[in-house]
Amino acid sequence: MTRARHRHEDPEALEFPEVLPLLPVRDLVVFPYMIVPLSVSRPLSAAAADDALKRDRLVFMATQKEVAEEEPGEGALYRVGTVGMIMRANRLADGRLKLLVQGLAKAKVASFLRHKPFFRVRVRQLPEDAGSASSLQAEALMRSAKGLLEKVARTGKGMPANLLMVISGIDEPGRLADLIASNLGLKVADAQAVLETSDPVARLRLVNELLRKEKAVQAMQRKIQDQVQEEMSRTQREYYLREQLRQIQQELGESDDKGEELRDLRARLHQARLPSEAEEEARKQLKRLEQMNQDGAEASVVRTYLELLAELPWNRQTADQIDLARAARVLDADHFGLAKVKERILEHLGVVKLKKKIRGPILCFAGPPGVGKTSLGRSIARALGRSFVRVSLGGVRDEAEIRGHRRTYVGAMPGRILAGIKQAGTRNPVFLLDEIDKLGQDLRGDPSAALLEVLDPEQNFAFRDHYLNLPFDLSGVLWIATANLMEQVPAPLRDRMEVLELSGYTEEEKLAIARRHLIPKQLSENGLSRALLQLEPQALRRLIREYTREAGLRNLERELASLCRKVARKVAAGSRARTRLAAGDLPEMLGPPRFLGEPAVEQNAVGLATGLAWTSDGGEVLHVEASAMPGKSGLTLTGQLGEVMKESAQAALTWARSRQRELGIAEDFFAKNELHIHVPAGAIPKDGPSAGVTMACALVSAATGAPVRKGVAMTGEITLRGRVLPVGGIKEKLLAAARYGVRTVVVPVENEKDLAEVPRAVRARLQVRLARTVEEVLQAALDRHPPARPQAVLAAVGASS
Repeated sequence: MTRARHRHEDPEALEFPEVLPLLPVRDLVVFPYMIVPLSVSRPLSAAAADDALKRDRLVFMATQKEVAEEEPGEGALYRVGTVGMIMRANRLADGRLKLLVQGLAKAKVASFLRHKPFFRVRVRQLPEDAGSASSLQAEALMRSAKGLLEKVARTGKGMPANLLMVISGIDEPGRLADLIASNLGLKVADAQAVLETSDPVARLRLVNELLRKEKAVQAMQRKIQDQVQEEMSRTQREYYLREQLRQIQQELGESDDKGEELRDLRARLHQARLPSEAEEEARKQLKRLEQMNQDGAEASVVRTYLELLAELPWNRQTADQIDLARAARVLDADHFGLAKVKERILEHLGVVKLKKKIRGPILCFAGPPGVGKTSLGRSIARALGRSFVRVSLGGVRDEAEIRGHRRTYVGAMPGRILAGIKQAGTRNPVFLLDEIDKLGQDLRGDPSAALLEVLDPEQNFAFRDHYLNLPFDLSGVLWIATANLMEQVPAPLRDRMEVLELSGYTEEEKLAIARRHLIPKQLSENGLSRALLQLEPQALRRLIREYTREAGLRNLERELASLCRKVARKVAAGSRARTRLAAGDLPEMLGPPRFLGEPAVEQNAVGLATGLAWTSDGGEVLHVEASAMPGKSGLTLTGQLGEVMKESAQAALTWARSRQRELGIAEDFFAKNELHIHVPAGAIPKDGPSAGVTMACALVSAATGAPVRKGVAMTGEITLRGRVLPVGGIKEKLLAAARYGVRTVVVPVENEKDLAEVPRAVRARLQVRLARTVEEVLQAALDRHPPARPQAVLAAVGASS
């Protein structure tokens, strides 16, 4: 091997191979005659050290220009470095190498010969220029450097104890300059400048300048320490101690993880492109963090806050995909029916396409469970090409869940709104507020009141979360809320939303949804295919009629899943035969039917009327029983009725007594009989005014003995004068009537406008009769009834309407 030998140029030159392994050094410049400990953990460095240990223990050490570079290339390394001898090597349990290396001579990279698995370089020794080494100027500089170093060491600069004694015997300016520079703890750029200066006198002059700078810094530091010594807190003292520890770590070659973390946080905040107010707050908090003990509790709070600032999408938003035809296809593919809701979404897209920018509307989907309110929100997001975020508000009672906690509290965090925006990664997602009618309130505040600012387009462009305490623009968010009963939503919150009613599905709609969506989904989830299971149309119809009775589809999907699991068990046992389920196979697979095919009264009955109710689960049929018993005059109500329903019963009794003669009721009937009204399913609370006409019909039937026609159901609020007032939920009630096999439905005449929302298929199965007075209801419901007054007119709407 060729060895670098320049004795004809410099008799003091050392002899070493021209080709050496290169060991990259971070945050440290190694000088000749310097002994340093090095921690080697990178594969590139470990491979170079191993190669040197196998050969002559010589290695060329070059400093990286950037400390954070994990795999430096040629351009990331200084060319001038130091040839060193590995004096001791110790391999730790985690695979790292601890080296003790002594610098021997300065050298320069002539060329790179190999890059993998480590750098192998050809080096050229840099001889000392001895032309002016004995000059008076050199002598003066050496005395000045020794004097300055003594003053710096005396004022508290951490240096080896015997350093001053060692330098007192050195009379070579270059060696003196190197020794002082290696113990000053210089920045990499300053230390490299000293190393690269070949002229000893010039190098010593540079070291003198650095010593004067260090002396000036120490003087300033001493002045500052004198000013704040009495007021210095424990946190500040820890800061200075940790700064000293950082210097020690740098001398040992250990990485400064905390400093790296702060630099990374600063870079992320810069990339976030914060608004001016947020940027000013970020600078303030980052400055505080830099002065804190990084392991303290307060530093953790500030760091978490700054990370939230960096992660929030202040300026990131998704571009809407305004393609009305594609959006219509997506909505139709995901949901069957719901024409009104789909039309509203397409209208919004059309306005956005024309106006380019519009404040996001607040839509509220109201309807019974299982009709697709939540999944409709996902479809809207897919149609728009936006991110989708869902937050469940059921059971939320603390206002801080919406607005967040103030940072003064232990464990403070942002509210659900800001957390959802952070999760979406964009400031204009589709944000679903699920179960908004299930919000509660207690001593910790009213969450629904906190939502007022969130859902108000006039305010949400500068929403302030208590944790963030900075304005954040929510005006680009498309807000969607879901609820089962809008009556439970506070009026101010209801006023900010556009309510779209989603009623229950008809039998035909359920059949279509089951074929298009539910059956393929359950076949896939249970590892089946259409070749292994086929459900006949009549079997599916019987499953809907006799095994599920609901407004939505959840129970239907559960029953289909049960059928698929039973077939999957047979297939897993080895049967590959195709299973074809007919209507008669359902009892064997699922047990006996859970609902009778005809729940209405089988024959005309006295004192038994059928009403229609509307609950959060959709429409229901309600039977009302009335009975008269000889005894003391009075009215007994049972069936866990609410106050409004009890008042309706009293109003019905008062009206019947006021029309006693016209109705053909005996004069002493009410005086000699005790009346009892009962609504079955007594464990279920019931309330509302819409059963008023049903109670009146049952009372009149019990008092006159006139039977109530089977297959007739009714709804409407009653007044003391016998008027029938309009009620809500007409569509849901008619769907329930069709589902339960009712043939004739009597509704208030003022609800005629609501019949347009009832599907044609349902109206074709029902005879809808409109009533303005209770007499008209009785004419439609009772099997025999005294003639009504001449002005009473019965309006009927048949299947042709």
